[in-house]
Amino acid sequence: MSRFLLRLAPMIYGPTLLFALGQGAIIPLIPTMATQLGADLATSGLVASALVVGQLCGNIPAGWLVAKVGERFAMVIAGVLALAGAIMLPFAGSIAVLTVAIFTNGFCAAVFGLARHSFMASNVPFHFRARALALLGGSYRFGIFLGPFIAALLLSATGSAAAVIWFLIICVAATVLLVWLGPDPEREYGAGERPAEAGGTATAGMSLPDAEGAREGVFRTMVRFRSVLARLGLAASSLSALRAARQVVLPLWGVAIGLDAQTIALVVGISGALDFALFYASGQVMDRFGRLWAVMPSMLMMSFSFLALALTGGLNSATTWFVVLAAVIGVGNGLSSGLLMTLGADLAPRQNPAPFLGSWRTLTSAGAAAAPLIFSGLAAIAPIAVATGAMGAIGLLGTAAFLRWMPRKGSER
Repeated sequence: MSRFLLRLAPMIYGPTLLFALGQGAIIPLIPTMATQLGADLATSGLVASALVVGQLCGNIPAGWLVAKVGERFAMVIAGVLALAGAIMLPFAGSIAVLTVAIFTNGFCAAVFGLARHSFMASNVPFHFRARALALLGGSYRFGIFLGPFIAALLLSATGSAAAVIWFLIICVAATVLLVWLGPDPEREYGAGERPAEAGGTATAGMSLPDAEGAREGVFRTMVRFRSVLARLGLAASSLSALRAARQVVLPLWGVAIGLDAQTIALVVGISGALDFALFYASGQVMDRFGRLWAVMPSMLMMSFSFLALALTGGLNSATTWFVVLAAVIGVGNGLSSGLLMTLGADLAPRQNPAPFLGSWRTLTSAGAAAAPLIFSGLAAIAPIAVATGAMGAIGLLGTAAFLRWMPRKGSER
C-alpha cells in the first residue's frame, strides 16, 4: 500500500497540496480586497462566497469534461483557467472583475478536485481506498491550514497583498507544470496494472445500476442513479452542511459571548488543528471497520456539540463550554476526513466514475453552500442560539439518513 501511495505523490498529492496552499493564502484576503474596491461588508461577503458558488457550479461540467478528455487533461485545463483567474486579481479594478476571478478559481477547483477523485475511484483498491482518499483530503486540509500563515508572513515582510496574489499565481503555475510534466496517471495505472479488488464493493445491498452503459453522460447518469443520489447523496450533503456551518458558527458564537478576536482565532485554530491531526485515523477506521464506524461518531459529535452550544450562551462558564465544544467539533470533523470522497468512489461505476461523481459532488457542495445561508437567515430573525441549534438538528437528520441507507455488507467486511 505504501509503495502505491508514494507513486501517487507527484500526480495526485503534490498538485493537491500546491493548489490548496495558494487557495489557503488568498481566501482570508478576499473580503479585504473587496472592501478596498469600495464594497461594504455584505457585498464583501458575497464576493467571498463566489469561491463556493464556483465550486458548486463547476461539479457537473467537471464530470462531463473528465469523461471526455480524461483526468490528466482535465486537471491541466482547470489549472490553466485557474492561472488566468489568478492573474486577473492584481489587475482587478472593480468588484465585478474581482468576483469573476474568485468564481473562476472556485470553478476550476471543482474540475481539479473531481479529476483526482475520479482517478482514485477507478484505480485505488477497495481495501485501502479510504486511507488513500483520507490522505488526499489531508493534503488539501494541510494546504488550506498552512496557506493563511504563509499569507501572514508575506504581508508582514512586504506590507502588500500583491505578494500573496503572486504566491497564488506561483502555486497554480507549479501545479499545472507538475500535472503536465509528471507521470500520466491513466498510463501509469492502466487496466492491467490496477490491483485487483477483493470481494465486493461498498455498494452491496444498494441495488445500484450495474456498469452497463458506463459511458453514459452526466445527466443520464443522474437519472440512472437517482435513487442513490436522493438517499445517500442528501445524507452526505448534511455532513457537508455541518462542516461548513462550523466555519461560520464558531467565530460568530465567540463574538456573541463577548470574546475578543485573538481568543476566537485561537479557539478556531485549535479546532482546526484537531481536525487536521485525525485525517489519517479516519481512513484507518473506514478501511478496517467500515464507513459507518467513521460517519456515525463524526455526525453525532458535531450535531450534539451544536445543540449543546446553543444551550450554553447564558451560562457563566460559556467560554469554557465554547472551547470544549469547538474541540469536540474539530475531532468529529477530523473523524470524517475523506469520507465523502470515499463514499462517492464506493458508489460510482468503476469504468466511468466522473459523471456520477459530478452529481455526487454537486450535492455535497450544495450542502456546504446552503448551511451558512440557513444559519445567517435564522440568526437574522431569531437568537443565534436558535440558529446554532438548527445546525445540530440538520446533523441529526443526516445521521438518521446515514443509519438507514448506508451500505453494510460491502463496507463492513
